[in-house]
Amino acid sequence: QVQLVESGGGSVQPGGSLRLSCAVSGRATSSLFMGWFRQAPGKERQRVAGIEGNGGETMYGDAVRGRVAISRDDAKRTVTLEMTDLKPEDTGTYFCNLDRSYWGQGTQVTVAS
Repeated sequence: QVQLVESGGGSVQPGGSLRLSCAVSGRATSSLFMGWFRQAPGKERQRVAGIEGNGGETMYGDAVRGRVAISRDDAKRTVTLEMTDLKPEDTGTYFCNLDRSYWGQGTQVTVAS
């Protein structure tokens, strides 16, 4: 059974930083897409960042490009999202994704004064 567990969410002030992590169990990750998506109340889920397997390309959403960095450690089966200069519009539930198929339960990020 594939499981994804996110951690690292929280509340920060505008301009702050957060580091989200996702640990995968039940499946090797090295050849698979790993990514982060977010969903704000009343809005559709949108991709924040993604990284293809086997050393493939990384991709970022327009709203966060230049402020976030995604990385992966396939030996540990983890994917990390470093977020800086956070804005109130970054508030939402952040979900880890594996292979565009499996989802974690989500971790809440709140950016407010």
